[in-house]
Amino acid sequence: MRQMDALGNSKPIRLGAVRYLNARPLVFALPKLAPKLELQFDVPSRLADRLASGHLDVAMIPSIEYFRLPGAVIVSDACIACRGPVRSVMLYGRKPVQELRSVAVDEGSRTSAALLRILLSERCGLQPEYLNFPIGSSVLDSDADAVMLIGDRGMLEPPGDFAFVWDLGEEWNRWTGLPFVFSMWVARPGVDLKDLDDLLCEARDDGLKHLEEIAKAESAQLGISPQMCLTYLRDHLRFFLGQNEWLGLARFGRLAKKHQLIPETEGPFRWRGKTVELFTGNRPVVGRIR
Repeated sequence: MRQMDALGNSKPIRLGAVRYLNARPLVFALPKLAPKLELQFDVPSRLADRLASGHLDVAMIPSIEYFRLPGAVIVSDACIACRGPVRSVMLYGRKPVQELRSVAVDEGSRTSAALLRILLSERCGLQPEYLNFPIGSSVLDSDADAVMLIGDRGMLEPPGDFAFVWDLGEEWNRWTGLPFVFSMWVARPGVDLKDLDDLLCEARDDGLKHLEEIAKAESAQLGISPQMCLTYLRDHLRFFLGQNEWLGLARFGRLAKKHQLIPETEGPFRWRGKTVELFTGNRPVVGRIR
């Protein structure tokens, strides 16, 4: 998969993807389908930074970062979302929710961190201190009242006794009745996408046919049984940005704006070939770009 530079020379598209198990169905087939694609892996927060700085052309970034990148374009309807418990974005509380004064947040997260702020503020009226929780740290390394873990390590229950455990996907769905979109394929402005949308959808569809193979391959490395990996991929995640996912994304965007987590600018989602109105009433309006 290639694009043209300013001199008309062909160069490979630099595509960034997350290393987590939840993204494996989206990238599993890419080396086979597009062997010349320059595929790079990193944690979600760093992918967002590298996309914004121009070191990547397209990346699977936290959905909150799409709102922060002027002119960014959602490339594909392949995404990582949930319609209930997600199993890999977890908040472990050492005190009851209403007593939380400090929360350690996984530094690999930005969308989940924003979601947590929104849920604690809107549902519980809380504004705790948010502390950075470095990747590679143990829950035992933090004395915060609660610790949020995401991705592969979010699937492993940490040691200790907890007053409560939140699955943030479940809490969002219970509160709003909507899916939650954690990350999407996003291009920085000016990238020649060519047929990338079709490629990413084809890769997603192929990956979903190989969930058992993916689960078996990843389980040993993660220390999780193949069946648990398979259940996670098959039953807890959604990989299609459908109408209900647009609704959930729009709701999240409005709340993120309310809590000053994204810029004040309003406008439609920029989806290749279409616009999806974000701040128009209660339902997004899909229409052609004019």
